[in-house]
Amino acid sequence: MFHDPALAARAKVDPRPRSAVSTGVGFAGLAGMSAWVLTAHVLGLDGPYAALVNVLACALPMVLWSVFVDRVHRNPSTGIDWRSVRPWRETLDISITKLAGLWLTWGGIAAVYALGRFWWETRYANFPFAMWCFSIAAPVLFVLSIPYVLWLDRRLVEPRDGAWHLGAWLMGSEGIDRDAIWSHLRSWTVKGFFLAFMLSIVPPGFGEFVSADYSRVWRDPVALANTCITFMFLIDVAFATAGYILTFRPLDSHIRSANPYAAAWTAALICYPPFVLMADGGVLDYHQGAADWTYWYAGHPWVLGIVGAVLVGLTAIYAWATVAFGMRFSNLTHRGVLTHGPYAWSRHPAYLSKNLFWWFSTLPFLATTGWADGIRNAAVMVCVSGVYYWRARTEEKHLGADPAYRAYSEWMERNGAVPRFFGWVRRGQRAAGAPGAPS
Repeated sequence: MFHDPALAARAKVDPRPRSAVSTGVGFAGLAGMSAWVLTAHVLGLDGPYAALVNVLACALPMVLWSVFVDRVHRNPSTGIDWRSVRPWRETLDISITKLAGLWLTWGGIAAVYALGRFWWETRYANFPFAMWCFSIAAPVLFVLSIPYVLWLDRRLVEPRDGAWHLGAWLMGSEGIDRDAIWSHLRSWTVKGFFLAFMLSIVPPGFGEFVSADYSRVWRDPVALANTCITFMFLIDVAFATAGYILTFRPLDSHIRSANPYAAAWTAALICYPPFVLMADGGVLDYHQGAADWTYWYAGHPWVLGIVGAVLVGLTAIYAWATVAFGMRFSNLTHRGVLTHGPYAWSRHPAYLSKNLFWWFSTLPFLATTGWADGIRNAAVMVCVSGVYYWRARTEEKHLGADPAYRAYSEWMERNGAVPRFFGWVRRGQRAAGAPGAPS
């Protein structure tokens, strides 16, 4: 293996901050998911229930690794003191109040689902499947929440969280922290909105990959690339879905805070239905008269193979960025600072790789309907990339309140490959514009 003494010396002098998630937890989930996908393909299990098992096959190994290898339940950030267990009579009133707040929150989410017909009648045909999942899970969660909260409150250093404050407000108690209530509601809004979306796209992606005919894949570079890309997105969806489900303090995967800035919510929500602006006919639809890479490079197998490999690599980075979260993936939230995997190279590897994928795969500056649509599509694609830059900056503003993220961000500026590359570009531009510089 190649050894770079300069890099090794830099790592010793300026070590990378510790990551909140280990590398092993993500790979444990990937191994479990891959084993189930192979089993499902062999047995022909491509239905929605098999897709749910795929999420379980991803989540369970991560939970086991986190508890028995990483021992995350012992982390101080859980807020749990395992050595000091209060008598249940001391925390009973707290737990009852917290359960009232928690059930009120769930009731509000259920009301939104029931009143918003988008969740039931939509071209995203599997949203009703997500609602079916919630209808089955709701009574189970209602019952299990009672022993869980009673058990956990006896061990929490400070059991009066946002759910408790909401319950206390409902009961007319004094000493309510409204900021804690709003933080609690933001966290559950994130979970309620995105989990419904993730569950809706779990079955189609899984079914497409498991039921595919792979007999011709190895002879066709386009088919091979598309198969690999589909698998990468299958990984991303499974890990993201597991992440929205597994928000538990004993696993140290709870939501520390949800982004409080309206700009952050705006930037994120316009990337997802029903608010998405990039869909066909949307304000940021960059597909007018467009054709993808397979059209423009048709008849050139070597070019198709090279471009296909680039697209697979970009999608792999995107999936790797989700795998690195382990069971902590979630939009608009802070659940611990990641510094490993692709996050050792860039603060936003998923956004960067996703946008590069769109540019290389759609070639928006080319249009079958003429140069005018090509210019228009390219301009819109610039706006789409700008939306993700906007998302990145609002996320940095939110996470910047944590000293751990500031330390990581400063380390990234000094050592990260992507920030150093853009820094080199900026220095080159300044040098070119300096007085006396050659034109």
